[in-house]
Amino acid sequence: MILNIPNSLTLLRIAFIPLIVVLFLLPEDAYQWARPLAAWTYGLACVTDWFDGYLARKLGQSSDFGAFMDPVADKLIVSVAMIMLAWAHPDIIILFGAIIIIGREIVISALREWMAKKGKSDAVKVSQLGKYKTVAQMFALGFLIHRDDWLGMRVHETGLVLLIIASILTIASMVDYMRASIAEVRKP
Repeated sequence: MILNIPNSLTLLRIAFIPLIVVLFLLPEDAYQWARPLAAWTYGLACVTDWFDGYLARKLGQSSDFGAFMDPVADKLIVSVAMIMLAWAHPDIIILFGAIIIIGREIVISALREWMAKKGKSDAVKVSQLGKYKTVAQMFALGFLIHRDDWLGMRVHETGLVLLIIASILTIASMVDYMRASIAEVRKP
């Protein structure tokens, strides 16, 4: 069944994207609540990423559709958030973070497709380092979307530090995936 609970959560994550963008773009002087709500909506979308995988395994509802759409939803929401942030806050850290994170997603997607054609998908399956990268990235983007200090926390600065960490982990995980597939790349 294509429309099971995990797949519905994945599609919900994609449906959150336009809402996040609209909230993010509302004029701040009139809608001071919009940026925090955009951040919390983004955070809720991130929770669905963990929850859909958990439910797919727990309920035995893994599917080819879910295996395809889950990473697509992740890449869409992260790419949109990075572009939004780079546009709204032309900061060198955010710009380089966007280039690194989106660039890595393109490279790894192409590498995974190529390895799948060779029947070697296991060489580029999700690693623990890739999971750490995803967590750092999710928190970084959520904090940067929120931007304003909250409960005494310097949210924007924390987001920038987490984005630097996420960018380093992004490069490290890309190198890890490239290393894992290098033996296949060298074959004629």
